[in-house]
Amino acid sequence: MDLVPALEEPLKQPLKSVLGPATAKVMAEHLGLHSVGDLLHHYPRRYEERGQLTHLADLPMDEHVTVVAMVADARLHTFASSKAPRGKGQRLEVTITDGSGRLQLVFFGNGVHKPHKELLPGTRAMFAGKVSVFNRRLQLAHPAYELLRGDDPDESVESWAGALIPLYPATAKLESWKIGKAVQTVLPSAQEALDPLPPTLRDGRGLLPLPEALLKIHRPHTKADIAAARDRLKWDEAFVLQVALARRRHADAQLPAVSRKPSPDGLLTAFDDRLPFTLTDGQQKVSKEIFDDLATEHPMHRLLQGEVGSGKTMVALRAMLAVVDAGGQAAMLAPTEVLAQQHHRSITEMMGELAEGGMLGGADHATKVVLLTGSMGTAARRQAMLDLVTGDAGIVIGTHALIEDKVQFHDLGLVVVDEQHRFGVEQRDALRGKGKQPPHLLVMTATPIPRTVAMTVFGDLETSVLDQLPAGRSPIATHVVPAADKPHFLARAWERVREEVGNGHQAYVVCPRIGDEEDDPKKAKKSAEDEAEKRPPLAVLDVADHLAKGPLSGLRVEVLHGRMHPDDKDAVMRRFAAGDTDVLVATTVIEVGVNVPNATAMVIMDADRFGVSQLHQLRGRVGRGSAPGLCLLVTEMPEASAARQRLTAVASTLDGFELSRIDLEQRREGDVLGQAQSGARSSLRVLAVIEDEEIIAEAREEATTLVTRDPELTDLPGLRTALDALLDEEREQYLEKG
Repeated sequence: MDLVPALEEPLKQPLKSVLGPATAKVMAEHLGLHSVGDLLHHYPRRYEERGQLTHLADLPMDEHVTVVAMVADARLHTFASSKAPRGKGQRLEVTITDGSGRLQLVFFGNGVHKPHKELLPGTRAMFAGKVSVFNRRLQLAHPAYELLRGDDPDESVESWAGALIPLYPATAKLESWKIGKAVQTVLPSAQEALDPLPPTLRDGRGLLPLPEALLKIHRPHTKADIAAARDRLKWDEAFVLQVALARRRHADAQLPAVSRKPSPDGLLTAFDDRLPFTLTDGQQKVSKEIFDDLATEHPMHRLLQGEVGSGKTMVALRAMLAVVDAGGQAAMLAPTEVLAQQHHRSITEMMGELAEGGMLGGADHATKVVLLTGSMGTAARRQAMLDLVTGDAGIVIGTHALIEDKVQFHDLGLVVVDEQHRFGVEQRDALRGKGKQPPHLLVMTATPIPRTVAMTVFGDLETSVLDQLPAGRSPIATHVVPAADKPHFLARAWERVREEVGNGHQAYVVCPRIGDEEDDPKKAKKSAEDEAEKRPPLAVLDVADHLAKGPLSGLRVEVLHGRMHPDDKDAVMRRFAAGDTDVLVATTVIEVGVNVPNATAMVIMDADRFGVSQLHQLRGRVGRGSAPGLCLLVTEMPEASAARQRLTAVASTLDGFELSRIDLEQRREGDVLGQAQSGARSSLRVLAVIEDEEIIAEAREEATTLVTRDPELTDLPGLRTALDALLDEEREQYLEKG
């Protein structure tokens, strides 16, 4: 969702009518830029300073310098080269002097022709490049240069040397300086930009008007210009997005919903009476927030954030039971079949005879809990759909299959989304449409999200946080195992796994890939060339084979990965849960929701190939019972590498919120905001969700106040235009993802 504010008539002009057709085509295809407004909002990534002019006598090594000098000598050398056409290569050596010293410039190959014509002895020019040493002499290789002509060379020297040169996000087909020239062409149109910010907000915060901000971000004279422009443009992004979210919240609050209050001695009470433990204070507090929402006549829209193992499923189940009590149905949407089956199994176990509605032995208040996934057999699927439409099933757990048109409910009152990855607004709307009136919505996430990301990504939801672990949860000790530096540490890791199994427990071994992929020679070549990835990531099938024959021989080792048939996956999980398997070698399919309290150890191979949040999720699979958990992060990365520092951070804290901040600071925001698939243009151009926490929080407040006062934004045509642009883009992306 690109935040392209203020597209008014001159800014809506297609680029092909302003620039050459070839340039416009490359901009559209490779950078997603179609209109003058798009190009004006394609901001420089950074600025190159030509730097202060340096005397040749005191040039610093390995630094970018700019010098003004005269060409003393230029010689073209020809040498034998197998790479050059006709077996001959060319090298141009130019010696320059500024009176204080001399410096050699060198140009190779195709880069020789232009300077050979232009850099003649006696020519004065400015040269910019990086100083290096060759044959014990200082030189600049392939420097950028600008010839000095005209009567007053000093003037052009000053203007060139002090300039901040914008560097744009570019593509192989279109270099940054060509984008800069195109921007120069459309820059006068910036004067026509409609301002999306209300004047009171802009003036109250001392922000630049939009045309001035656009001018200063593309053509700054000073670093202060860049800072002022970025401050202003950050507000545009934050505010337009927060207004969109505030309007969605406002519209949702106007929708009618059926109030769902649990009956005093119904299913929920019967379930609570069965529980062998008391809920934590956190679970009670969050449950109250949810029950208060369910009792209103507007749909609940709540995000439930909870640490791994904080008992979110219990809170969600109690909300579902409350709705069933009140005569409605509840649906739980899981991102994978493994997880849907896992939830179905654990919920029916927790409910016991309360999940056996309509069956012999079912309790008085019992309901039916059905599973619905894409790979179910036709008969089972037909029966599940029948139970839903008649209302026999109070609770359904399923995958995206629940959203299909064919699935009908008797009276859908609550949708719980167990959302490893965010379901789009359109998908939520599709589920909503299945209720007679919009159902209540509870979105759960186990990835701790910093407050600002929650405000940006889930800004249309109210947030509840579960940060207490239930009693009986054991601490998890995490250690980094440097396999390359200390191979005996890895041998010791397998001994620890044997010890855990010897004590009656079980273990996971997690690997980054499956191992039965087609061998792609291109991929193999790339990874061989890429220093950081000298070998392909370790694979489940290879590691399982190696362990069963070697360090873990004699133990019952099984594999689990995403390409197995769903029935096989389910059978493997059942055997592991029943204790019939000692060691499960798996991919990240076990990352969420898998609950085997007897599994106490986890070894993560090539741990440096996983993100911080993912490692934290994986680690949460152990220590779920009364015995302490152990997580070993195996890596071959050297101690000084950034990857090792990440692993050390994971080993040093169990606080997921702290880790999510570290993760966010180390990765591009785009990935965290789920925009990784949007290609060249990340949705947030100048706004950084961690650094700009205050701006986002203030923009949310301002947006909420504005939308409450004037939901139609009648007096702000610029803001309406910016919102239209944002929402068009968002819809387009949703359709692309299909």
